[in-house]
Amino acid sequence: KPDDWHVHFRDREILKAVVPETSRTFARAIVMPNLKPPILNGKQAIQYKERIKKIIPKTDYFEPFMTIYLTEKTNKKDLKEAYNSRDVFAAKLYPAGATTNSDSGVKDIKKIMPVLETMAKVGMPLLIHGEVTHKEVDIFDREKVFIDQNLDFICKELPELKITLEHITTEEATMYVNQGNRNLVATITPHHLALNRNAIFVGGIRPHNYCLPILKREKHRRALIKVATSGNKKFFLGTDTAPHFTSDKENCCGCAGIFNATYCMSILAQIFEDNNSIKNLEKFTSLNGSNHYGLSKNKTKIKLLKRNNPIIFKKQIKVGNNSISVFNPDFPVYWEVI
Repeated sequence: KPDDWHVHFRDREILKAVVPETSRTFARAIVMPNLKPPILNGKQAIQYKERIKKIIPKTDYFEPFMTIYLTEKTNKKDLKEAYNSRDVFAAKLYPAGATTNSDSGVKDIKKIMPVLETMAKVGMPLLIHGEVTHKEVDIFDREKVFIDQNLDFICKELPELKITLEHITTEEATMYVNQGNRNLVATITPHHLALNRNAIFVGGIRPHNYCLPILKREKHRRALIKVATSGNKKFFLGTDTAPHFTSDKENCCGCAGIFNATYCMSILAQIFEDNNSIKNLEKFTSLNGSNHYGLSKNKTKIKLLKRNNPIIFKKQIKVGNNSISVFNPDFPVYWEVI
C-alpha cells in the first residue's frame, strides 16, 4: 500500500469531504499544518489529529502523521517535547507568503537555525516548501533561487538534519538532491509529473491547473519523470493534494492548489507504464519514503488493474453547497485501483 508524504486536509467541512479520498488508497500521510490559524504546537497537532481520525471511514486503515508550522518564534523546547512524545512527526518550513496560508512563515532562515539544530539532534525531519518570495525573483525561478540562497546554507550548516525538499519542480532541484548528502531527499507530485506550464495558459487561463510551486517547462517535467521512475531512493511521492472550492479557483484571484488524491495512483501507474518503469512504481509510492523516515513498509496491499478502455474520472466532489474539482490529466488513464 502506498503512502502520501505531503497532504492538505484543511479543516471543518472540507476535511470531512477529502480525508476519505486519501484514506481509501493510502496507508499513511504527512498532514500539512497551514490551517487558519496554523498548527503551531503539539497540543494543536493532537487536536487536529483527533478531528481527522473521527472522519476516517471504519473500513479504512489509515494513519495521519502530524506536523508543526515553523515560525521565527517557534520554541525549540516545545518542538522537541512534541516530537519525543510522538505527537508530532515533522516540522514544516514555509517561507513567508510562498503559498496558501503561509503569511506566518519564515522571513529569515538564520533566525530559526537554533530550532533546526535541535531538530537535527533529536532526528526530527524538516519539510521545506522550497521557494523564495522576493518580488524581484521571477515566479518560475523561485525554487532554484531558494536552493542556491537557503537550502545549500542549511545543508552545509546541518548535514545531519533530515530534510525533505517538497514538491520539486525543476531539473536543478533533481540534480541538487541527487548530489546532496544522504539526509536530503525530495517529494514529487503527480501533477508535476503529468503537466508542464502550457497546461495553465494554452487555450485560455486554466485555473484548476494553477499550483505553487508553479508548473515549469517541459524539460523540467522530463527531469522529474526521469528521477521518479528510476527507482532512485532519494525521490518519492508527496501528492501535495490541495483542495479548494471550485468557486475559489475560478475567480479573479484564484487559489493555488490541485486536488489529486482521488485518482493519484491511477495517474502514476499510467505515467510509469508510459515510461517503461511500472516495476519502479512501488519504490516511488510505497518504499523510498518509508525507508527515509525509518518506518517499516506497509503490510497491506492494493491492486491496480489495467482496463481495456480509459477510466472515467468524476469531475468533482460535493462539499455542502460547494464542490471541489478533481484533477484530471491531459491524457487517457487505463489503470484503476480495485
